[in-house]
Amino acid sequence: MEANSENAHVLVVDDEGAIRYSVSKTLQRVGYNVGEAASGEDALEMMSGQYYDVVLTDIRMPGLTGVELLKRIKEAEPDAVVILMTGYASLGTAVESLRLGAHDYLIKPSSSQDIRQSVARGIERARNLRRRRELLDLIRSNLRELTTADIEPARMNFDGSGQPEQAEAAALATEQTSNSMTLGPLTIYPGRYQIAVGDRDIDLTPTEFDLLLYLAAHRGRVVPCHELVREVRGYAVDEAEAREVIRPHVSNLRRKLKIAGQDSDLIVNVRGIGYRLNE
Repeated sequence: MEANSENAHVLVVDDEGAIRYSVSKTLQRVGYNVGEAASGEDALEMMSGQYYDVVLTDIRMPGLTGVELLKRIKEAEPDAVVILMTGYASLGTAVESLRLGAHDYLIKPSSSQDIRQSVARGIERARNLRRRRELLDLIRSNLRELTTADIEPARMNFDGSGQPEQAEAAALATEQTSNSMTLGPLTIYPGRYQIAVGDRDIDLTPTEFDLLLYLAAHRGRVVPCHELVREVRGYAVDEAEAREVIRPHVSNLRRKLKIAGQDSDLIVNVRGIGYRLNE
């Protein structure tokens, strides 16, 4: 049994029954729980009722193609791990697939070993992404508790003897604050991937948002780029490659903060080491 196959769920999508059967058996032999779908439409319906660690799909299918299926899956779940297979490889399709976030791109006929190795890497990535999401949820929860603790004294000072309008305003402010966190000059809205500087809202991508929160949770130290990629993006690379992956996200985040009137030096680059959040 593969080291990471236990309890892992894989969905195989192909309109050719023989290929679907062969790939499924290849994966079942090493312990994966395998579902089968004969079309992209069937795959989406199956995914609505079952979580799959990896989706392995053919590209050229009637109806919803594999690339279109990849796009639909990523729109619903950005962290989903999708592997594409094709017997009609083209550079354009490969580039488009990777741009949309495909985990891997296999040329048919692929050997059983190639398929198993690709799926094993995909499952490892899916589990890293899930651990990352759980860690970030814990960070958000801890930051929210700290924020709630900060506003508790103000809430206790209100004894109910004021005017009804004041009571209503206080209740509204408390409700809004409970769904946000304060980080220096920033107000952070976890469920919306949005922050605010004063009355200026800033929309962030999920990666930018998670990057900011991870640095916030580890403020006081310099976080290496490979750690940021592992915890924010969900996969492991060496430090040199990690710098190239993280740099554009940091640049975009700084640019958005600067447009909102916030000092872009909130995120400090410590040359040769990584990034830290400026106190």
